[in-house]
Amino acid sequence: MAAFNFEEYFQSKFSERLFQDPDASENHMTAATRLLEKKREMLELEQALSAQKEAFQMKMASLNSRREELDKKELSLRGSLMKFNQFLIETDIKKQRAEKKANNERQEKEQKVEEAEAKMAEREKLTSFLEKQRKVLEREKVYRSYMERVIEKSGEFQELKDILRKHDTLSSNLGDMIEKSTVMTDRLDSMKQEYYTMITKNDEATMRYTNIIADLTWRKETAMSNHQKWESLWTHIQNTAARNVLLLGRVKMATENIYVQIYKQRGIPAKEAESVDDQLIKIKTYIKDLTDIIVESSKQEKQSKEVFDRLAMPGK
Repeated sequence: MAAFNFEEYFQSKFSERLFQDPDASENHMTAATRLLEKKREMLELEQALSAQKEAFQMKMASLNSRREELDKKELSLRGSLMKFNQFLIETDIKKQRAEKKANNERQEKEQKVEEAEAKMAEREKLTSFLEKQRKVLEREKVYRSYMERVIEKSGEFQELKDILRKHDTLSSNLGDMIEKSTVMTDRLDSMKQEYYTMITKNDEATMRYTNIIADLTWRKETAMSNHQKWESLWTHIQNTAARNVLLLGRVKMATENIYVQIYKQRGIPAKEAESVDDQLIKIKTYIKDLTDIIVESSKQEKQSKEVFDRLAMPGK
């Protein structure tokens, strides 16, 4: 048998009577009709209240259990949110450190490249200068004989050795310049090797830090997705709890209205019950009293009918 729907019963039978004076709708009914109607309503109410009380107790137990679960979940969610916030802070710090280190290494790399380019430009200048000096010397050798003839005719140089001494001085200067150029070339080659080694290391470090940043970014996005999922779940839990509280309030309001109607029918002011359970006990007691009255009236009615039938039989 399907469970009696207490809410539908009250909506169909007592929705108007809960907020109206019951005596206004019963003045046109006879005592016997009202008694039969009360008997039928009391039977339905007794069945409905019995089933509804059991369902209400089960719902209260379920609500208490769910409230404990919600409290536990709330504590768990708060702990998860705190851990998540700490994780985001640590992730941002690591990301900032990695970006700062990568920027420093990139700036250092650019500085080394600029220094190497400057050294190479200086080397090209020195090489060009030496080449010009060699060409000058070649041209001077061609004119050696010419210089000897010039010495003979010139009064500036007494001997060829003066010119040779001058030449030795120039050659010495050229040798120094060549030696310096060689040293600069060796230094430039060493710097180029260091430059290429540094570029390789910087490329490896850049790739490594790029992978670290990508991994941290993915972990951050995953954590944010989990945060949104838990936030949605918490909103759903709050909405479900609000609906259950609203349903409980409607049950309490209906119980209060029935409780007041009982005292109105008795013609006495309603007493304030300490709780909904007290009101339900009063309602049950009232229904039991009405049921006893109806049963007793039914017995008397049956006995009266039997007497009437016995009196009517001789006439037939």
